[in-house]
Amino acid sequence: MRRNGYGFLAAGLGILFAAAPVMAHHSFAAQYDSKKNITISGKVTKVEFMNPHIYFYVDVKNASGKVVSYAVEGGTPGTLRRRGWGKDSLKVGDNVTVEGWAAKNGEANMNGNKVTLADGRKVFAGSSNPDAQQGEQ
Repeated sequence: MRRNGYGFLAAGLGILFAAAPVMAHHSFAAQYDSKKNITISGKVTKVEFMNPHIYFYVDVKNASGKVVSYAVEGGTPGTLRRRGWGKDSLKVGDNVTVEGWAAKNGEANMNGNKVTLADGRKVFAGSSNPDAQQGEQ
């Protein structure tokens, strides 16, 4: 009797693809530096409200006047919903100030902790930093 190798191949690929989201998820310490506090201000250009973390992008003018697009990682959608966030809490075009921690690799990425909206309201961004003050708003 001849064995069908396609079943084993399909099973192996299924396991590989199922593991991909787990491999993509990272700890705070792997990507961000808890000693490098950073504050940016600029205009929201994109919002991705999906698992495992939300991301929003902010165009910021640096000291030389060049626009740099920052990717800001926030908490999980579930955590943020429990704190009053929704898909429309940040909109493209909103001016915001974001406090958080810089990426270790020096790229324009950060882990957001607090977001100050144009009207002055402050909202918790759901930082994954274990030392973040989670209860402040």
